[in-house]
Amino acid sequence: MKAILHTRYGPPEVLLLSDLPKPTPGPKELLIRVHKTAVNRTDCAMLRAKPFIMRFLTGLFKPKKPVLGTEFAGEVESVGEEVYSFRPGDRVFGFDDSGLGTYAEYFTVTENKGIAKLPEALAYAQVIGGIEGLHYAYNFVNKVDFKSGERVLINGATGAIGSAMLQLLKAYGAWVTAVGNTRNLELLRKLGADEVIDYQQEDFTKSDRQYDYVFDAVGKSSFFKCKRLLKAKGTYISSELGYMIQNPVLALLTPLTGGKKVRFPIPLQIDKSIELVKALIIEGKYEVVIDKKYSLEEVPQAFKYVETGQKTGNVVIDVVS
Repeated sequence: MKAILHTRYGPPEVLLLSDLPKPTPGPKELLIRVHKTAVNRTDCAMLRAKPFIMRFLTGLFKPKKPVLGTEFAGEVESVGEEVYSFRPGDRVFGFDDSGLGTYAEYFTVTENKGIAKLPEALAYAQVIGGIEGLHYAYNFVNKVDFKSGERVLINGATGAIGSAMLQLLKAYGAWVTAVGNTRNLELLRKLGADEVIDYQQEDFTKSDRQYDYVFDAVGKSSFFKCKRLLKAKGTYISSELGYMIQNPVLALLTPLTGGKKVRFPIPLQIDKSIELVKALIIEGKYEVVIDKKYSLEEVPQAFKYVETGQKTGNVVIDVVS
């Protein structure tokens, strides 16, 4: 089978198109034929092993898993003798931020590893690219005592996490201010934003409005810059560690003051995220935003584009065109 291989950490140039043996599923595994996968921020972190803490997951000196890829939509090719929840021919999708090896025509996965059946009403293209973003968005929102009608500002609302969070918050009844670039303001309105701020024209941290929550989906701001935007007991949540790993530290310290605070959720509930993707799409409350599509052979170019930080929504890899 064809697969994109990386045997050392580094830039997209270390990714090589290779021929590998087609894997054989173990007793508790499924063999998946990949139709579509995606390149997201988690994949980029694994490619370069940055921040350094990633190496404790991916391998200290070199990658433990030579094939990257965390998200997929495809078809069950075969199953092990101890698999009872799936059968050959099932259409499935899933995600695992520890890595699945989906930049390949086939990969194996255990049946309890963040995988779900795709309803007949949904196409592969409707779910792929949106799983990682909604997973992180959901795990941010469910860690706070969010109430319908509260005011939220999302910085980076045009990215994978931000566009998912915008739609999720609107489904939960929030009043949302979305921060994005000039060319995507109409997209943000289409996704449900009550107010948009063009960061290319104004500094959102200078706004006179105050919010119950500020979600920094790109990690380019900080609690200290956004503090004035928060109400007396408001919460700042970032998708990044922050300068000098300040966000996890502040998440421990700020709740002790009884006022404005930082939360740094650890996104663990992958199974619930996958079921949420399916439910919201079926209900018409979530639209996966796709920026560009590449072939399997073009995965290195896809990584280069994602690393520019300028993508809108998600970047998809069509393994089966």
